[in-house]
Amino acid sequence: MPRFSVIVPCFKVQGFLRECLDSVLGQSFGDLEVIAVDDRSPDGCGAILDEYAGRDPRVKVLHLPENVGLGRARNAGMPHATGDYLLFLDSDDTLTPGALAAVAGRLAETGDPDVLVFDYARTYWWGGTRRNVLAHLLAAEDGTFTAAERPEILDLLMVVWNKVYRRDFVTAGGFAFPPGYYEDTPWTFPVMLSAERVATLDQICLHYRQRRQGNILSTTSRKHFDVHDQYERVFAFVESRPELWRWRPYLHRKMGEHCLDILAKPDRLPPGDRAEFFRRTAEMFRTHRPEGTRAEGETRLLEGGYGAYLLRRRAAQAGREAGRRAARLRTAAGTRARRGWSAVQSRRPLDPDLVVYSASSHRGMLGDPAAVYRAAGVIAPRLRGVWVVRDEETAATLPPDTEYVLLGSRRYLEVTARAAFFVNDVNWPGALVKRPGATHIQTHQGTPLKYLGVDLLDRPGARLGFDVPRMLRRADRWDYGLVANRHAELVWERAFPCHFTSVRTGSPRNDVLVGAGASRGGEFRRRHGIPEDHTVVLYAPTRRDYVRGGHADRLDLAAFAAGLGEGHTLVVRLHPSLANGPARGAGLAELARRGVVVDATDEPDAAEVMLASDALVTDYSSIMFDYAVLDRPIVVHADDWDTFRASRGAYLDITAHPPGHVTYSQRELARLFESGAWRDGESAALRADFRARFCEFEDGRAAERVVRTLLLGEAMPAAGAARIPGPAVGADQLTRSS
Repeated sequence: MPRFSVIVPCFKVQGFLRECLDSVLGQSFGDLEVIAVDDRSPDGCGAILDEYAGRDPRVKVLHLPENVGLGRARNAGMPHATGDYLLFLDSDDTLTPGALAAVAGRLAETGDPDVLVFDYARTYWWGGTRRNVLAHLLAAEDGTFTAAERPEILDLLMVVWNKVYRRDFVTAGGFAFPPGYYEDTPWTFPVMLSAERVATLDQICLHYRQRRQGNILSTTSRKHFDVHDQYERVFAFVESRPELWRWRPYLHRKMGEHCLDILAKPDRLPPGDRAEFFRRTAEMFRTHRPEGTRAEGETRLLEGGYGAYLLRRRAAQAGREAGRRAARLRTAAGTRARRGWSAVQSRRPLDPDLVVYSASSHRGMLGDPAAVYRAAGVIAPRLRGVWVVRDEETAATLPPDTEYVLLGSRRYLEVTARAAFFVNDVNWPGALVKRPGATHIQTHQGTPLKYLGVDLLDRPGARLGFDVPRMLRRADRWDYGLVANRHAELVWERAFPCHFTSVRTGSPRNDVLVGAGASRGGEFRRRHGIPEDHTVVLYAPTRRDYVRGGHADRLDLAAFAAGLGEGHTLVVRLHPSLANGPARGAGLAELARRGVVVDATDEPDAAEVMLASDALVTDYSSIMFDYAVLDRPIVVHADDWDTFRASRGAYLDITAHPPGHVTYSQRELARLFESGAWRDGESAALRADFRARFCEFEDGRAAERVVRTLLLGEAMPAAGAARIPGPAVGADQLTRSS
């Protein structure tokens, strides 16, 4: 008996069917069967299914004698299923790699619940991916629960395919799909309300394809009237079970909202049928209203006639349009007022003690600007430091008593009009006018490996949505650019052909790493429950420009963590641009919940994470240049180096002159750590050469050097002579790797 029976109904999907089947049969967890139902498809679906069945005994094919529709095709497949759990997969959707292994693991962990709800992401025909916006509802529960205990679980998209169902539970409940549109409704509500043990999995296990054309529910048809019959079935189910009567008010409201949503969509109902649809919905709403229940919110529209509904809709649309016009007028008036205020401020003298800071597009006190700010507070307390942040939520992350302004606010205009110094690691908005006498200090964000600035002009994929000329106009305001080594100096001056002076200061954010010795980030380890005697491996991948969205699963994190063995902890830190996308839902969040890995993506201080680790595994992230300051082992995992280099471009071949061993497959990486070679003599020799070239100016006094020489105008010894040997031969030559 297999663990999973995957039921795949097929109708007119020959262009997507192979991808769907491959996503199932290629799962690392292979204890499954596929029940493929050919719903009398007029295209090549039947032949494709027979082909797969001929080469994989796990595939069973049913050829129906007539077309019965999606719901009844699923019903036809269920009697042939022998697995412990049922999974209904639409034939144009796909399972993500490792999905069934994650589901199986969660089922075992929660003791075989009746239903397991997992996460999904929409994948669009144009290449975009968007994670389920309610994914947070899947994250908080360790054990099982009922819908009554956590009713918010019903706020998730009520479809059949984001769940697996214990087959014995389905059989005992007699659950089945009715004919018609919206067939998921009378399946999902009864199942979820009846389940005594529900579990969740915070991992994207399914890609829900958003087709440009061909989605049944996006077609204009009277078949959308089926939604009324489907809710009648739900109401009948609840009425037959007194223990579920408490759900009648919820279902009554849900039905009204669902039907009004269908009515509001312009592509669903024929124009001549809209009034009838409204009347039938209103009649159902009256018929099934529980005693003592009042209509709330939008459902109050169902208490009047269709004419009143249209008037309310038109009034609402007119109100929204009036609101948009008023907002545009307010914006224009505010812009004029801000310009006037800025003009008044610009006539006042610059404040020689005012320094304005920003980091990572106004995301808080981070990186090099933060290190300069802290150093200025010690060395020159007379300097007034003000941070620019994007919103009040970000402001709440600042240390107490930190002065800040919100981007675009009146106070922002005031301080930016009068500040003598600007310190940023990205760039300032284009509207900011640089006044004569103001000094702009660009700290950058580490040592560059991949192409930047004008070098992106011949990399159209990497500069998608990136306006190089506009970026250069903003960079024209720079006066100084900080560099940690001569390689970076050459890159900045060529990638940003602007009138600024490179200053060999070192990276202020890395001062804390210089001379850290055996310091192992005790606070970070305590906060995440990492034993003091554990060897911590930090995995920090970068984004991929050849993948829309930037995220590519390059490693099986669970397998890598397991391979490290007892006494080791794997810490994962995603690229900041991937922190809020689907990358964590691809498995990282669930692995972190189970304690398999530690997710350090949201840690604001990268230096603290680096200090807490004993080795770094990365691909092409610039974190390797910072980590080299610690003089700890580094492994470069370069399994897609040629693809990455072709799509983004690189200033040097990191595989030819690496900071440590290079691996090209997960198997090689696992063997490297199993053997202990990750920290052998060859690794140390490679790292020494790398440090000589790229840690040249890192002497632990970078922030002090910026404050004294650029903010205060004092003299200070040049960087580089105290700690790191001179550059290796050729270190002052920039190599383009294409």
